Amino acid sequence: MKRVTAPDIRNRKGGAPIVALTAYHAHTARIIDPYVDMLLVGDSLGMVMHGYETTVPVPLELMIMHAQAVVRGSTRALVVVDMPFGSYEESPAIAFRNAARVLKETGCGAIKLEGGVHMAETIGYLSARGIPVMSHIGMTPQAINTIGSFAPRGRLRSEWAEFEADAKAVAESGAFAVVLEALAELLAVRITKQIAIPTIGIGASAECDGQILVLEDMLGLSPRVPKFVKEYAQIGAGIEGAVKAFAS
Repeated sequence: MKRVTAPDIRNRKGGAPIVALTAYHAHTARIIDPYVDMLLVGDSLGMVMHGYETTVPVPLELMIMHAQAVVRGSTRALVVVDMPFGSYEESPAIAFRNAARVLKETGCGAIKLEGGVHMAETIGYLSARGIPVMSHIGMTPQAINTIGSFAPRGRLRSEWAEFEADAKAVAESGAFAVVLEALAELLAVRITKQIAIPTIGIGASAECDGQILVLEDMLGLSPRVPKFVKEYAQIGAGIEGAVKAFAS
């Protein structure tokens, strides 16, 4: 079966909605692979799987290990791997070195990095050298120490120009898609109409070209689920009940 590619996603702009979920290990990747277009090995795994308070401490080696498992467990979806904090910001050349390592050691099809205008040069550098890049703007978790909270962004119209400039910069620099996280709905709609690449919403607008959720959030496995997430199952409660029954 042919895998979905970054150009396939790019060509879905304005078409059938793009479906994406996070995946951190082989067995869940195997279950959800037939139903999604993209599997994101997000650095959220640091919080979901390893108990970190933020995504900042996640090392590159941890991302590679989990991505290897997700690639082994899937056959169809495009596997996108987050570049963790500190692995790409210093220079385009260092970003290329680390991103190339991710592609070579995992077999994934693309990487994701956070940032807009200030990362446009790096996105262009990577794209020109054979590394597909998905961007991520809005609420950027790796910047938690400077933005101060995980609160939604763009609630004031005076902030909109900054995020619109970020979206245009990443689209023009060669990103094949952009994640809009926790952006005000009207702003996400504007950005989706303004740029030529697909927007993937998470806590943004249903009018984005696609949606992504953290799998554990939608399954009721996360202790802190964002307000915008619909829980499609309560697997955490089921696990607890099963363990209680076994222990008794």
